[in-house]
Amino acid sequence: MRTIGIDLAISGQHYAMLADESGEYVGRPFPFEMEPAALDMLLRRARAGTDDLTPVRVVMEPTGLSWLAPSSYFIQHGATVYLVNSQQAADLRKFYRKHAKSDRISARVLVRLPWVNGEALHPLCLAGADYWAGQRWCKQQEILAELITAVENRVQAWERAFWPGLEQVVGDLFAAWVCRWREVWYDPWRLAAAEPGDLTAFVVVAGAPAEEAETIATGLQAVACRAVALFGTPSGDLSPYVDYVALQEQVLRELRLRAVYAAEHRVVRQHAQQLYRRLHPTRALETIRGVGEDGAAVYFFFIHDVERFLSQKHFRGWHGMVPESDQSGDLEKKGLRMTAAGPDPVKKYAYINAEVARQWDPQIAAIYHDQMVHKGKHHIEAVCICATHLLDRVRAVLRDGQPYQLRDVDGRPITWQEARAIVLERYPVPEDVRRRNSQRARKERRDQRAEQKQLRRSRPVR
Repeated sequence: MRTIGIDLAISGQHYAMLADESGEYVGRPFPFEMEPAALDMLLRRARAGTDDLTPVRVVMEPTGLSWLAPSSYFIQHGATVYLVNSQQAADLRKFYRKHAKSDRISARVLVRLPWVNGEALHPLCLAGADYWAGQRWCKQQEILAELITAVENRVQAWERAFWPGLEQVVGDLFAAWVCRWREVWYDPWRLAAAEPGDLTAFVVVAGAPAEEAETIATGLQAVACRAVALFGTPSGDLSPYVDYVALQEQVLRELRLRAVYAAEHRVVRQHAQQLYRRLHPTRALETIRGVGEDGAAVYFFFIHDVERFLSQKHFRGWHGMVPESDQSGDLEKKGLRMTAAGPDPVKKYAYINAEVARQWDPQIAAIYHDQMVHKGKHHIEAVCICATHLLDRVRAVLRDGQPYQLRDVDGRPITWQEARAIVLERYPVPEDVRRRNSQRARKERRDQRAEQKQLRRSRPVR
């Protein structure tokens, strides 16, 4: 077995280092270009002095997407590729060269990792083209959703500042009729002076509920009068600080962007769902209570080959929905944050789906109840623990190819109606427990302890 350690660069030269069967360096680190001839030369140099059937393993860090091309080439030419944890490589680099970092040092470190921490290395299993496409669709969908949310947050922040009380009157700031209202009545001075009947008629034509139109019109005029009083001069003239014409133009532009993002989001989601349904025609993942079509597509594309996870521990380490550990002797820290490992879309949907699953699946509800009532966890911590168990079910469904069967805590198959009844009867979480375990209550207790500690320190010593 010969080993190649490669330090990848995003825009510069890549460096490689060779090691023999015993882990001894062969030569010195050398640069190479990302070209087929250069990669073929790497394989020949690694096998120098042996036959062409000598196994070769390649160790790299997942630097951007620079690892994808060499991984594809090496795997198709018979080498085994390992993508290693960047933090592990950084820690080993500090061990070898605490005060120095270079591409050559990194290449030397990577080639030695199989001997230093070989049990943590797992061969890279490249997904097929359809799975890669699905992952990109899912990531694009998440990016567009974030852009839509960012626009909505900006508009909401502006209108809470310059139209105080508007949100309470209209309810949904992004309803179609509210967008139409912004185009016509965004001047608070004009709105405050409008005839109530004209405003009521406009609200009805714009699409607001007819039975609420008069109340909405009255509320809008009250909001306009408040804005005039807050931002206008004492004599009622225009504001010296807020240009509502410019604000209107900015808000309408944000809403046009939101419409574009929303249209693209629908198209991308449609592509992702069509590909998911073609590759996973049974849609067995959606039989897990709480898992919808979007979440199922994310799990399916990102996991792709479930057999590559040799154990549940390996799978949990991949998705990252497990807390960090810090244990020494008989002491073990509790309440540590989740690891940073794993694809973000998988963790996002695992949390969202677990929030639903705990209300329908008695086994997950029992875990949530135990964490909240007996372990003192707050809601988010408890749902994250439920998400870990939900992902175990995802793995089992993909591995066995069978729909998920709801069961009670004794393992007896049940219907979803029975499951819901069991959850409501056996696993309710009292409100006083929720209040006691909330992050706000925990912060208050921490602050009180800190104040008491400070008071004790400030007392004079007798």
